[in-house]
Amino acid sequence: YVKWTDYNDEVLIRFSPEIIPYLVNLKKNFTQHALSDLAELNSKYSIILYRWLSMNYNQYEHYSVKGGRREEQVESYRNPTISIKELRTMTDTVKLYKEFRDLDKRVLKESLEEINTHTSFNVSYEKKKAGRNIDRIVFHITKKRRADDNSYKLEDKTYKEAKAEKELSNQTLAGKALESRYTRLLLENFLLSPYEMTDTALMAGLQKNVYPLYDELKELRGLNGVKDHLSYVASKQEAYSKLNVAKYLKKAIEQYLPTVKLQDLEQPERASVRGNGEIHE
Repeated sequence: YVKWTDYNDEVLIRFSPEIIPYLVNLKKNFTQHALSDLAELNSKYSIILYRWLSMNYNQYEHYSVKGGRREEQVESYRNPTISIKELRTMTDTVKLYKEFRDLDKRVLKESLEEINTHTSFNVSYEKKKAGRNIDRIVFHITKKRRADDNSYKLEDKTYKEAKAEKELSNQTLAGKALESRYTRLLLENFLLSPYEMTDTALMAGLQKNVYPLYDELKELRGLNGVKDHLSYVASKQEAYSKLNVAKYLKKAIEQYLPTVKLQDLEQPERASVRGNGEIHE
């Protein structure tokens, strides 16, 4: 949805909830450039090349950890290739620097010197020929190590394996959560939305940290006790809690379970009594 008001020259762009996860992932992993790096670049060619190199290297970082690409594809992001024709189009030099040596000097050498001096990248390049002419450029990108930089972990096989194992674990937990009766109850009480069900981390968190507590309540009060609890929690939910629904639900059941257990210790016959749970800030 797009709305433009000429009164104050503002454009409002609103995206449907279904597309948000893709946009967030795109911003996080592919198109986010370091503003501090860009601020130091003066040449338009430096800025253009930096953005293109950054896009490729960010994909290298993403797929190195997340997987989903063959090893040679991942390496191609760290050593990206561009044809001379594509390079001229990208830098708007189709009609400029007709001799390659001029293009090499003004667009490549000078720009990369600036990038290597002022950004987090160190970039070198090779000229590749097709016949007698330079046909394409292969860049080689490495990242400078900072005190707070953990990018070295991308080369750590143990780290990558641990990350992959965690991702697989989350996917497994999220899959179980989608099949859980508790998820259906959360939906029925509007404590969870279909959009939130696409969030693997959220669903894994519910399955790991919240649903086992619902199992405890079910043992004490039966499934209707869980239903009553969720109905009450939904009626008391404040807007702020929707920002972290898993934390809210976990806090609610953690505060309610001791009350139920205490009631059963004091009066065993009350074990079948249905109850609710309220969060106390």
